[in-house]
Amino acid sequence: MNNRQDDLGAQALHVLESVFGYSSFRGEQAEIVDLVTRGGDALVLMPTGGGKSLCYQIPSLLRDGVGVVISPLIALMQDQVDALAEVGVRAAFLNSTQTFEESSRIERRLRSGDLDLVYVAPERLMTPRCLDLLEASKIALFAIDEAHCVSQWGHDFRPEYIRLSILHERFPNVPRIALTATADHQTREEIAHRLQLDNARMFVSSFDRPNIRYQIVEKANGRKQVLDFIESEHAGDAGIVYCLSRKKVEETAEFLRENGISALPYHAGMDFATRSKNQARFLREESIVMVATIAFGMGIDKPDVRFVAHLDLPKSIEGYYQETGRAGRDGAAANAWMAYGLQDVVQQRRMIDESEADETFKRVQGVKLDAMLGLCETLHCRRQRLLTYFGQSSAPCGNCDTCLNPPRSFDATVAVQKLLSTIYRVDQRFGAMHVLDVLRGVDSDKVKQWQHDQVSTFGIGSDRSEAEWRAILRQSIALGLVAVDHEAYSALKLTDAARPVLKGGEKVQLREYQKPVKSRRTSSKPKGFIETDLSAEEQAIFEKLRWWRMETARTHNVPAYVIFNDATMREIAKTQPATLADLRGVSGVGEKKLESYGADIVALIAAM
Repeated sequence: MNNRQDDLGAQALHVLESVFGYSSFRGEQAEIVDLVTRGGDALVLMPTGGGKSLCYQIPSLLRDGVGVVISPLIALMQDQVDALAEVGVRAAFLNSTQTFEESSRIERRLRSGDLDLVYVAPERLMTPRCLDLLEASKIALFAIDEAHCVSQWGHDFRPEYIRLSILHERFPNVPRIALTATADHQTREEIAHRLQLDNARMFVSSFDRPNIRYQIVEKANGRKQVLDFIESEHAGDAGIVYCLSRKKVEETAEFLRENGISALPYHAGMDFATRSKNQARFLREESIVMVATIAFGMGIDKPDVRFVAHLDLPKSIEGYYQETGRAGRDGAAANAWMAYGLQDVVQQRRMIDESEADETFKRVQGVKLDAMLGLCETLHCRRQRLLTYFGQSSAPCGNCDTCLNPPRSFDATVAVQKLLSTIYRVDQRFGAMHVLDVLRGVDSDKVKQWQHDQVSTFGIGSDRSEAEWRAILRQSIALGLVAVDHEAYSALKLTDAARPVLKGGEKVQLREYQKPVKSRRTSSKPKGFIETDLSAEEQAIFEKLRWWRMETARTHNVPAYVIFNDATMREIAKTQPATLADLRGVSGVGEKKLESYGADIVALIAAM
């Protein structure tokens, strides 16, 4: 058995080197590959960019038969297949975008054993025709990608995923591997239960992405703030800007374009052709900023996304983690930036309260939102807080905004008591703007109309600006001291938790308001990221390689990173290989790519 394990390990390493061009496995990849290759089941949680796909691609190449990958990402299947073809893997897909003739051709290849991997949408998999096809074929394994889609508690539930338990029932001897980038403990348990993977071995990699810098700023003018952020820190870089609504996506993309940014919109309300065209441009071109709802991004393999920005608060830490994880997949420094304010808290609370879900689901969503708010309001390291949510301990990272510029906290007990008292004095019937006007002593028509200039708390908060009071109110809502009644015109109401604060039995510590400042480029770099600094000579080679890559990708009709990613090209620029043998040792250069492009690269460098 040990000899067989050693032999399998050597075979797996050989495939890793010769096909994919990497000299060693990362983290638990080797263990996962070994387990699945030997016929075991696995549930794998690995961060975006952590190398999940190798965990099923290599066993598919080592085992007899074809690896069947179940994926909801129909729009990306062509790119995934093209990327595998570039390294010499025989891959295809079956989904609703194909003609009957195209599907029939793939089905014949599947039956005859002429494929290493086939990608199938879950809806297609569940059809009697597809299940009969799989039973008539030699199946190496089933890989269930984006496995969190099976969880009703997760952030991207897909009803069709629940039926995937049929794989265990109809193919009991075929190993299964379920993979996702993010899932809390409850979601992990549900994935295992619904997919009948109760006996599968669970692998949970570190959720830490040390190359990503987390930054959350006070929202003032979100659109202008994200423009300043892009111009000061990411001019010419590819990035993603997430917005909550389709309208905001369109307006933000137009605003960025008007200010010289190559921005494209993406949301589910767009027609399929336009959406697909914009996605293709983002994947294939340099320097595109995609402005999108969360309908965009799952499965996006573009490695050189340098930033992900949020103009609205995500619903959960899982969603935030997965979305920010689309930045810096190549290991180079990247930014996760968010503008966050009072309206975000109110809006997310309202969405939960007004949803048609049952009370249990609403309660779970409320808990997830509270955790997200805790991340935004924390006085301590954001990375530490993020990892703690996923059950991992960490020292302060020294790289997020709260580490680089520690926020000041203050004893806000008296200030919060003034706020709570004012809400009570206006009978808990008015919204934030009116309450803050009363608190600050503003003689508005509405204040006079309701004679709220006569209440005892009128003007007791005149020592603070409206922005300061909005920050205090936002944090009070986040702490659960104040609720927003959306059925009563967003009236502020006191919760049971407010009573001990009002009576002086409980202290409240809050973040001190800091006026938003324009983003400025920072020179500090995180630990553990790929060094991108090149000498003048190396930079010239890198730029020449980028030009060559762009032309080659256009000829092959694939995204540029499918040819080589930036990290591989930087290494080529640094090592300047003079022969094919020299190039063979570069990370990311497998035998097929060496054969396809090696001579061109060596000649290009020789000509410099």
